[in-house]
Amino acid sequence: MVRIRLRRTGAKKRASYRIVVADKEAPRDGAFIETVGLYNPRTQPELIQLREDRVYYWLGVGAQPSDAVQQIFRKTGTLERFERFVKGEPVEALLAEAEARLQALQPASLRTRVGIKPIPKPKKKVEPAQA
Repeated sequence: MVRIRLRRTGAKKRASYRIVVADKEAPRDGAFIETVGLYNPRTQPELIQLREDRVYYWLGVGAQPSDAVQQIFRKTGTLERFERFVKGEPVEALLAEAEARLQALQPASLRTRVGIKPIPKPKKKVEPAQA
């Protein structure tokens, strides 16, 4: 069975994810068939990039999204557009709608929203009073 799931990338405690199509038995960061998107929960707002035409293909041939990926698809409206694709709506119109939704979102900040602490200013050395 083929699953659409997250593959962790990024440094320690600075996770970002690729949305990949992989065999169900493959390890989380192991072999995969194709990368269909990116997900970065650390930006404000969350960065989600999908190749929806490939997502429609894989869902159409029976790939099952994991719970986390299913939530991402619901957030972006991909699942409801896929249902309309199955009912016969042309894929070009659906992809144009997805692109319009993506353009309407404000761009994600490159700064992460968690773990940022201001850099402390160096303390001035206090010289002892001379007698």
